[in-house]
Amino acid sequence: MSVNSHKTCSDPQPPNLGGKIRGSFGSKMGIVLATAGSAVGLGNVWRFPYTAGENGGAAFILIYIGCILLLGIPGMVSEFIVGRHAQANAAKAYDVLSNGHPWKFVGYLGILTSTIILGFYAVVAGWCLQYLWASIAGQISGDAEYVKNYFVSFSSDPLKPTLWGVAFILITHFVIVRGVRHGIEKASKLLMPILFILLLILVIASCMLPGAIGGVRFLLHPDFSKLSSSVMLEALGQAFFSLSLGTACLCTYASYFSKDTNLLRSASQIAIIDTLIAILSGLMIFPAAFSVGVNPDSGPSLIFITLPNVFQQAFAAMPVVGYIVSIMFYALLVFAAMTSTISMHEIGTAFFTEEFELKRKNSAWVITIVAGIICVCCSLSVGAYEGLKVMGFSLMDFCDHLTANFLLPIGAMLACLFVGWYIPQKVVRDEFTNGGTLKGRFLAVYLFAVRIVCPICISLIFLHQLGVV
Repeated sequence: MSVNSHKTCSDPQPPNLGGKIRGSFGSKMGIVLATAGSAVGLGNVWRFPYTAGENGGAAFILIYIGCILLLGIPGMVSEFIVGRHAQANAAKAYDVLSNGHPWKFVGYLGILTSTIILGFYAVVAGWCLQYLWASIAGQISGDAEYVKNYFVSFSSDPLKPTLWGVAFILITHFVIVRGVRHGIEKASKLLMPILFILLLILVIASCMLPGAIGGVRFLLHPDFSKLSSSVMLEALGQAFFSLSLGTACLCTYASYFSKDTNLLRSASQIAIIDTLIAILSGLMIFPAAFSVGVNPDSGPSLIFITLPNVFQQAFAAMPVVGYIVSIMFYALLVFAAMTSTISMHEIGTAFFTEEFELKRKNSAWVITIVAGIICVCCSLSVGAYEGLKVMGFSLMDFCDHLTANFLLPIGAMLACLFVGWYIPQKVVRDEFTNGGTLKGRFLAVYLFAVRIVCPICISLIFLHQLGVV
């Protein structure tokens, strides 16, 4: 299946749930771009490049690719199998395949996790939207201290960041209410190519700067001396979180796949796109940073404090180019965030539409309101009202810690155990081979990975996050 193919998929025969025929993706390209968009997000831009650069560069990237093969692709295929076979929302999908046994709570866990993530993720996405606006208005040009104070002043404001975060959720809402084919798929076909084009332009601009080769070398030079068990676990964790494993997103999107979709090939294409964008993000950030002698850090300080400074210094002789680059960079971040928030919103929307027989518009409003409340509280907890804490964490950091360290690993682990050990092998074989129309030469390898390798890898990630290993 080619990523560039526009051939229309034959529509599946979805179950009639609540008197409504479920939506489906209309093309193979739509399947790949929408599902890849769920994986591609802000973490690709700020976390992967820094983690790779600090942990051996190309050596880390090679380990990461190995982790994608060991954990990422088998994990994705597992969720695809559950979603496409049941052709229902995540909770219903696990319920159907478990014949009413408690496995359905794996779906509920994914819906809960994705809604929490949508709420606090929208805070940072809202910051990106504000910075895009500020870049267009020329408000973040100045010395390093000015740029730093601008972020501190903005993020601590009780109103502005909250409004931008809620606005981001509302934009996502209006994509979701248009449905699978006319909302999610159309948005993905627009956003993903634009994101890729913007990224390529920024990579070229960055690599043409004086001294840029130092940044390229920092990212791509293999330094095997930095490899350790801890670095390998970091690579495992990055692969795990980057592909949205454990959120029920992949399960939900797979419920819209046609029966002739090659699940293994789709998972491989999505993993390639996600990894390529992460590496290109490094080639965008590090050459520019090294060109002006700045060693970029990770997280929000990188994209809201360090990089605005870098762009100004790197293109000081060409201020118009620097202005355009800044706008393109924050547009890139907005598009990357949007593809992720769309997928997270859809998980809960599909659940309420099918389980409570609500109109799609009303179901979307349920998720929008719940995520909006989480967004407002999280935004205030890192800004105007720092007293909003849980277990010593700001509410936003607590939501991040809870989902990343507990809910996601548990959800992914249960999904692998469910597919590998619980549901009948015939179901797995039929979905993997599209009812015997594909050869399924990697089926044995997949089953070994999902039964043995994935649970071990996820357990190690979980223990590493807890500081045990």
